[in-house]
Amino acid sequence: MPRTPLIAPSLLSADFARIAEETQRVADADWLHVDVMDAHFVPNLTLGRPVVEAIQAVSPIPLDCHLMIEAPERWAPGYAELGAKNVTVHAEACTGDPRDVARDLRAAGALAGLAIKPGTPLEGYEEILRDFDTLLVMTVEPGFGGQSFIADVLPKVRRARELVDTGHLTLFVEVDGGINADTIEQAAEAGADVFVAGSAVYGADDPARAIAALRAQAAAALTG
Repeated sequence: MPRTPLIAPSLLSADFARIAEETQRVADADWLHVDVMDAHFVPNLTLGRPVVEAIQAVSPIPLDCHLMIEAPERWAPGYAELGAKNVTVHAEACTGDPRDVARDLRAAGALAGLAIKPGTPLEGYEEILRDFDTLLVMTVEPGFGGQSFIADVLPKVRRARELVDTGHLTLFVEVDGGINADTIEQAAEAGADVFVAGSAVYGADDPARAIAALRAQAAAALTG
């Protein structure tokens, strides 16, 4: 079956002083990517559950919550309970079996995502990915926006796509970091189908046009 690319603008690149309006600027996107950072797992601090709850109340599109936090098993289900479409935790941050987090997220009504850093091999997680709905391959180091795309991680994307295409896994393959008009085709050709784009969308004069252009580029690469 042909894959449909999903564009997920990253709210990290938005104007936080106008956050409700900023959600409306990307109403043509598929998911709204919300980065939750705790200043422990990553050095930056962004926002937490109360702000995400407010965003959920006004967002015209489903939330894609990316939790860059320690001990995500403690906090992740709460984001699912708020109504987030997809909640992703980092494999490196889980203190126990990540499958337990996936179970709790699904029970709370969300898709369950597992993220891996650029330096984390995929091999150790291939088996447990059967219990997840999304694999997020970081194409930059987590913690800050505006970084350059790391093409060296694309073999992990290709391997994940191979596992999906051969029926071993059923999940979205998501990429996050440095995704723009110059890199989205590489990521799509490697096998990604969800694309997190920050400044490429929010830094554009017309975010709707930027979203449409990125979607078209990815679609062409997916079918080519």
